[in-house]
Amino acid sequence: MARKSIGIVMNGVTGRMGYRQHLLRSILAIREQGGLRLADGTDLWPEPVLVGRSETKLRDLAARHGLDAWTTDLDEALARPDTEVYFDAQVTSARVEAIRAAVAAGKHVYTEKPLADDLAGALALARLADEAGIKHGVVQDKLFLPGLLKLKRLIDGGFFGRILSVRGEFGYWVFEGDWQEAQRPSWNYRAEDGGGIILDMFCHWRYVLDAIAQVRSVQALGATHIPERVDEDGKPYQATADDAAYGIFELDGGIVAQINSSWTTRVFRDELVEFQIDGTEGSAVAGLRRCRVQHRSMTPKPVWNPDLPATEDFRAQWQEIPDNTEFDNGFKTQWEMFLRHVTEDAPFSWDFYAGARGVQLAELGLQAWREGRRLEVPELRR
Repeated sequence: MARKSIGIVMNGVTGRMGYRQHLLRSILAIREQGGLRLADGTDLWPEPVLVGRSETKLRDLAARHGLDAWTTDLDEALARPDTEVYFDAQVTSARVEAIRAAVAAGKHVYTEKPLADDLAGALALARLADEAGIKHGVVQDKLFLPGLLKLKRLIDGGFFGRILSVRGEFGYWVFEGDWQEAQRPSWNYRAEDGGGIILDMFCHWRYVLDAIAQVRSVQALGATHIPERVDEDGKPYQATADDAAYGIFELDGGIVAQINSSWTTRVFRDELVEFQIDGTEGSAVAGLRRCRVQHRSMTPKPVWNPDLPATEDFRAQWQEIPDNTEFDNGFKTQWEMFLRHVTEDAPFSWDFYAGARGVQLAELGLQAWREGRRLEVPELRR
């Protein structure tokens, strides 16, 4: 079978997300399966060019995976004629400048979110990319989680009847870095470096909620529950960004959504993120992989009586939704879709404008927190 190579400049792959999900479990996984089979029978073979700030980390990473193309010079990587795609997994504060350079070099661009620190910057990138005639996309990985794919199956099948409400719980305890090492990088807790859970997670919640019904308004309360943390070098620093957020969103059709996001909570649920949708005909609870339902016809009739112990096992009254298909890694799935978009002009909905809508909700969430009020979410024009 014929093979066609596509060079991909991958910036930020020495970081946790860039390495684990994008390099290891997406691009290298595509190579391990023999490439990406295109419609004409050609196998598309990704050739990553690793970019980062640490020469030592890049050299070690390349050697570990049998790769030979790496550099600490982004301009050098973008100047290579054998690269067509630029991917960005850097800290948010470094993203806009790098994407602008990639667009100027004529590369198609795929990037982690948030696309930019603010809406104006995100829209400017979207319009710049359109003017340059390049393909552009933003990672929206949670849409491809098995649990949320099952939830979408239920929505598309009309299981819920009229949807009434959505509840989401996301988060876990991120250690402060003193007596146990933190499992997230320190920049996440510095607003000046693009950190903060609202900017991070409201970008996700925008596309998750829009897949149910369009978001029309937002109210939010943020908090910095842990004011001081310890960084990767063992040095204390002031946490200037929010580490928890409590949001209420109004969606089309009168649907009310509530989502708590926190890096300062201990998990007492089945998965690190869970969403519950309640409708007139049934309810569902979905996490990363599982999805359970309770239909109207199977709904029990509990009675409030605080004087007696509960006699019902409420969790046992829900039914598990079967897989009915094989689920691949969500990041890899979207990578394959973007590569098909670049090489075959296949449809790809999650462009820079979709990324800008996520930044818009985060920006409005931060404003709603500062001003203590509910804000409308206006339509974005291309």
